[in-house]
Amino acid sequence: MANKNSKGLGRGIDALFSSFEDIEQIDEKTEQVQEISLDDIRPNPYQPRKTFDEEALKELADSIQLNGVFQPIILRQSSVKGYEIIVGERRVRASRLAGKESIPAIIREFDEQAMIEIAVIENLQREDLSPLEEAEAYQMMSDKLKLTQAQVAERVGKSRPYIANYLRLLTLPEDVKVLLRNGD
Repeated sequence: MANKNSKGLGRGIDALFSSFEDIEQIDEKTEQVQEISLDDIRPNPYQPRKTFDEEALKELADSIQLNGVFQPIILRQSSVKGYEIIVGERRVRASRLAGKESIPAIIREFDEQAMIEIAVIENLQREDLSPLEEAEAYQMMSDKLKLTQAQVAERVGKSRPYIANYLRLLTLPEDVKVLLRNGD
């Protein structure tokens, strides 16, 4: 049997995109970059990242203040009001820190399943989620998408035992979880 870890992350998202980078590619024939008010933008409700490196955000804010935002963020129309972030939450946070009022964005249509999968896989590819955030992301995929551990593993390109071991972190006592969240 082939090792599911050998191909890395993102194999499951191929069903949504030919490659993960396609999410942020602009089709100049059909899509336009728009300036969207930061007041109209809400975080992705399925964002697995609970903490953001404040120093890194400050550095990004300084860069945005000097140079602007190079890569548009990707949004979807919210069912409530305004827009929800698909990709680009750090850019939104840094733009707010930089005192910007708007940000370049592309509006796309994504359903709830795509929102969850993109949020989890995009953040896992960065490899700086805490172990607990990673476990919570797998649990969210399982709960919201009604997936088994094997199905979650297939979607993110990991083995089922890998997913099971991370999910066990969620059963730890709360004081141990706090230590994990703080990187201790």
